[in-house]
Amino acid sequence: MKIDRLIGILSILLQKEIVTAPELAEHFEVSRRTIIRDIDALSNAGIPIRTLQGSGGGISIMSGYRMDRTLLTSRDMQMILAGLRSLDSVSGSGYYGQLMEKIQAGSSELISGRDSILIDLSSWYKTSLAPKISTIQDAIENRHILDFYYYAPSGESKRSIEPYYVVFKWTNWYVYGWCRKRKDYRLFKLNRMDKVRESAKSFTVRKAPVPGLSSELAFPRNIILKALFEPDMKWRLVEEFGPECYKVQADGRLLLIKDYKDLENLTMWLLTFGDRVEVLEPAEVREKLKTMAESMVKMYGGKKNGKH
Repeated sequence: MKIDRLIGILSILLQKEIVTAPELAEHFEVSRRTIIRDIDALSNAGIPIRTLQGSGGGISIMSGYRMDRTLLTSRDMQMILAGLRSLDSVSGSGYYGQLMEKIQAGSSELISGRDSILIDLSSWYKTSLAPKISTIQDAIENRHILDFYYYAPSGESKRSIEPYYVVFKWTNWYVYGWCRKRKDYRLFKLNRMDKVRESAKSFTVRKAPVPGLSSELAFPRNIILKALFEPDMKWRLVEEFGPECYKVQADGRLLLIKDYKDLENLTMWLLTFGDRVEVLEPAEVREKLKTMAESMVKMYGGKKNGKH
């Protein structure tokens, strides 16, 4: 992808005093003309690049722009490398690992000991996630409409959006863009998307706001859950909501009061606790769980084919 190549060129220019266009073309396996266009793109982005013609000439970044790496501590470099490694966990190209090696090779004096931070962003869907992210990044860069099928609790639908951001939040990946069906900005979870395709249709870039990433802004909530959990479920409540999320009751059970948006998702989540939770409110959820429990008893413990 072009953006990867631009980052790579910038990384090389930050490490070397001067480099030639043929050297960059050979390194990135593209034509010299492509490198010249990339250098123009970097210049237009505000990077102070200088080109010198003739013998001993080449491409360089103006003096004073480079960051003195001696200002970086070993911990700084470990953080940078951990960030690059985490991006590579969802990259289908291995690009970030290559970039990490370039930085590491020129900064060995700043890196000591073993890696202390390991981040894997890929989840269980790495094989399907990386191609989606790559396609979305291409569509954002090329300003092309993104088409896909979306599976939501309300049903399936075909969507076309103007993509602006790839977002990682709440252990999931999302794409944020202008939905042509809803006529508004929306977050779409990548794991619910299928047949993701960058179309040939271009769009005029809007002044898209940076997505509000607080859970309240992204997922407005209007359902109040009140439920009592058995004490042995404390670990799950702490894991999902923190150690201050519940109040211990006189009988030892744990009272949880939380806001939710989606009734269906809430019900399915409560089912994962089996008989270790009693829902107090809302009544609709109590009734839904009761109906589902009766249906399961009939399926697993009732009569079948006239026999017990």
